[in-house]
Amino acid sequence: MAKKKVQNRPTQFLNKKAGHEYFILEKFEAGIVLEGSEIKAIREGRVNLKESFVRVIKDEVFLLNMHITHLSTAHSMYRPNEKRDRKLLLHRKEISKLEDKVAKDGLTIVVTKVYFNSRNLVKAQIALAQGKKLHDKRNDMKQKTMQRETQQALKNYR
Repeated sequence: MAKKKVQNRPTQFLNKKAGHEYFILEKFEAGIVLEGSEIKAIREGRVNLKESFVRVIKDEVFLLNMHITHLSTAHSMYRPNEKRDRKLLLHRKEISKLEDKVAKDGLTIVVTKVYFNSRNLVKAQIALAQGKKLHDKRNDMKQKTMQRETQQALKNYR
């Protein structure tokens, strides 16, 4: 009987910049339309969400600037563009809600993470977000450093 290989590949990819730049108000789960070998590249961990954002165009939701690097084993003729626009799959009510919030309240839609769900499908967690001001970012950094220092002090005390 052959042994199964244990692979330490990530199952979720976070957009850390989104939490730093925005106040997250409401989250949604969306499917992603992928082409060719993109799913294999995601399983290999070749995803970058740093500059990605979401737009509603003609009653459809698109994920822009998500970078999925090509696999070396993929055929050169069937390689999709690495930063192409990827359609997100949401219910009609969710799309209209997102569209209204962006148009009326001036909120933005950001990607917080891409992950594999329990059925092993790739999902994107998108969120309605409000931009932070500089003083809000400074307050968050102060709170994080204070929390980190108290954790270290408690650890050293024991």
